[in-house]
Amino acid sequence: ETTDQRLREISGQVDARLNRGFEKTTETFTRVLEHLSRIDEAQKKIAELSSSVVSLQEILSDKRSRGAFGEVQLAALVRNLLPESAFSLQQTLPNGTRVDCLLELPEPTGRLAVDAKFPLESYRIMTDPEQPRSMRERSARQFRQDVRKHIADIADRYIIEGETASGAMMFLPAEAEAVFAEIHAHHPALIEEAQRRGVWLVSPTTMMAILTTTRSVLRDAATQQQVHLIRSHLHALSKDFQRFRERMDKLSRHISLAHQDVADVHRSASKISDRFQRIDDVDVEFLQQDGQG
Repeated sequence: ETTDQRLREISGQVDARLNRGFEKTTETFTRVLEHLSRIDEAQKKIAELSSSVVSLQEILSDKRSRGAFGEVQLAALVRNLLPESAFSLQQTLPNGTRVDCLLELPEPTGRLAVDAKFPLESYRIMTDPEQPRSMRERSARQFRQDVRKHIADIADRYIIEGETASGAMMFLPAEAEAVFAEIHAHHPALIEEAQRRGVWLVSPTTMMAILTTTRSVLRDAATQQQVHLIRSHLHALSKDFQRFRERMDKLSRHISLAHQDVADVHRSASKISDRFQRIDDVDVEFLQQDGQG
């Protein structure tokens, strides 16, 4: 009876240890499946980021964007090339000024302001051959003053230390493409002034190139974030597998010990049976001798 009780206790301990081991194993695999599902979600986000691309031909075929002026054309370019989360239109800055477009770029660039208003009156008079020469010369001087003032206004209003990027963009719409060429060809002093104040002059063509590059930067930054997420989940997955291995080793040791206990009990039972057999043999011999006497 003692042996049977001991065997039942050992069997119960083995069952309990096995159950605990299997529960921990099940918990570990559940965590593994959770990490794998998160990795799958991260891969899906990367695929969505890669698929959100607008072709250059779609931009050029948009007649309304080509014919629009200033803010409308800038908004069309930005919307077609960047996700909604990467820009805001008519955004109010901390100094109270409102910018036509604010690009939300990754660090270290940060928030980049884009102004879409440009004075064209003096330029139109300056390039009008029907106007008197004196009028065109006065308009040329006024044009330089207007551009210089506009550069200063952009630098003062839209470049805020600690809030925006160290520069801002002056967007010249389609109607001002000739203005862009005029400034770069015949007014190098204005270009130097703009560079010194951190103001970059852009036309629709150059703006498209800038936004395309910006889109690539945003996609790379988002992909990098997802890569970091995947790496963190893989690191956690590695720790879970390590814990799983330790628990399996511990369970294996418990099973080995239980097996050893069972073997010891069997040996003890065999010895007890042998002793009972010897006692029984002695009793038989004693009774035989007593009957003869």
